Amino acid sequence: MKNGYLPIKSEILEIIQHTDIEYTFRMAYKGDVKPGHFFEVSIPKYGECPISVSGIGKDFIDFTIRRVGKVTNELHNFKVGDGFFIRGPYGNGFDMNDYKGKEVIVAAGGSGLAPVKGIIDIINDNQVEYKDFNLLVGFKSPEDILFKEELKVWEKDLKVILTVDQAEGDYQGNVGLVTQYVEDIEVDDKDNVAVVIVGPPMMMKFTVEAFLKRGIREENIWVSYERKMHCGIGKCGHCRMDDTYICIEGPVFNFSKAKHLYD
Repeated sequence: MKNGYLPIKSEILEIIQHTDIEYTFRMAYKGDVKPGHFFEVSIPKYGECPISVSGIGKDFIDFTIRRVGKVTNELHNFKVGDGFFIRGPYGNGFDMNDYKGKEVIVAAGGSGLAPVKGIIDIINDNQVEYKDFNLLVGFKSPEDILFKEELKVWEKDLKVILTVDQAEGDYQGNVGLVTQYVEDIEVDDKDNVAVVIVGPPMMMKFTVEAFLKRGIREENIWVSYERKMHCGIGKCGHCRMDDTYICIEGPVFNFSKAKHLYD
C-alpha cells in the first residue's frame, strides 16, 4: 500500500526572483500534474506547507513561493542544486476539458496568478482549441507584479488587462481594482463562457459578483479555495468547510457548489 505521507526529495533546477519576497523555484519532477494541483513542501526541523503548482514541464514543476512563515523563510535561503521535500500532487486541479471550445476568462489577484498560470500557458500554446481568451489580473502596486516576463509573452497573442490597486510617479498602466475592469472584457456568447477566478477572498467574492451581474451563469464560473490544507489527504480536517474536504474535493470548485461552502 502506498503511504501518502511519504515525501520525495526534489532538486532545485532554477530560481526566478519576482519581488523581494516572491520567488519561483523550478523543481525536478516527473509525473502527471494539472494546473490547480498542490504539493506539501517540507524542510526537516522547519515544517511543511501547501504550495500550488505555478508551472508544469516535461521534467519539472514550478512553485511560486512568498516569504510568509517559518518554512517559506527558510526556503528562500536555498540555492540552485539544493533540494527540499515534496509530496503530492493533491487536490482536483483544473480540468481543461471544461474550457475547450469556450470563451475563457481568467481573473486573478496577486499571488492568485500562480495556480492559474498553468491554464494560461496551456491556452497560449493551444489557442485553436479555445474560442477566445482574456486574462484580467491585478496586483497591489507595480512593485508587486509577478511573472513580468510571462506577461510580455502572453500580451503578444492573448487579451490581457493588467491593473494595480495604486501607483505612484509616472506609472503608465491601468490603476484600479480587478472588479473595475470586468465590464471591459468583451463576451460574444454568455452561454459559452468559462470564467476562472482565483485570488484573495474579498477579491474573489466581488469579482464573482461582477461577472454574475454581467449575466454569466454560476455554472460557468470556477474558483479555487486554497486554505489550511495541512495533510492533503483528508485526514486532519483543517481544510474542511461544512462536510467538504477542500484538499480532496477541491481546491477547484464550480461556483454553483462553492457558493454553498461555509466555515
